[in-house]
Amino acid sequence: MKIRLAATILMVLFFGAGCAGLAPNRELLYQTSTLDALLEGDYQGRLTIGQLKRHGDFGIGTLADLDGELAGLDGRFYQVRADGKVFLVPDEGSTPFAAVTFFEADRRLDLTGPLDYEGLKIRLDREIKRDLFGAVKISGRFRRVKTRSVPKQARPYPPLAAVTDRQPVFEFQDLEGVLVGFYCPEFVGTVNAAGYHLHFLAADLSGGGHLLDCELVEGTLEIDYTPDLYLALPGETAAGRGLNPAEKKRELERVEK
Repeated sequence: MKIRLAATILMVLFFGAGCAGLAPNRELLYQTSTLDALLEGDYQGRLTIGQLKRHGDFGIGTLADLDGELAGLDGRFYQVRADGKVFLVPDEGSTPFAAVTFFEADRRLDLTGPLDYEGLKIRLDREIKRDLFGAVKISGRFRRVKTRSVPKQARPYPPLAAVTDRQPVFEFQDLEGVLVGFYCPEFVGTVNAAGYHLHFLAADLSGGGHLLDCELVEGTLEIDYTPDLYLALPGETAAGRGLNPAEKKRELERVEK
């Protein structure tokens, strides 16, 4: 079923096959599960990293059991664990939630700072297309970077907000690295996070995580405008908590900060 908004959204039920027969579309954002399901504590790994790579070489997400932050760059996928260490994820690793695409820059420009995260978003707003998804890559030198990760969870899984309330936070000074992630239009609701969602990787892989704040000294911005979203729904999940839309929005803002 296709729903035509400003972009095309194709949704299918997903029961672990990874949609192996789907021919790669290089102008498509492939997402497994929804942020709404993750908010409710659905951390079961349904798609392997090997399967995920069939749909993209660039992206973000998390690992099975919410075991850290996931960042994909140049076809390699990295885990930033709760202790701050970075590991290359093997193909047999799995994810409950991730978004990927085949990154091919449509827009490239140099950035000169200092630019903090809010300033960076204002600069990005000039280049982004509001009704399209955008894969965002910012490579450069940073005066400071503040990130977080999440600790591995055991069943019964708690809601995501309960986990991020005790998230480990990391601060880096004077280093080179790359921000990877996406801009999602407002109409995505709780399918994904509207606006910007970025993860950081240090150039030497000494650290990373979900971006909370930064100060860019200088760098290069690349954007891949992406018109379509393929959403692989998780199928049967645990019963939700019955939050209304306003409550979900507040909780989403809480876990993203």
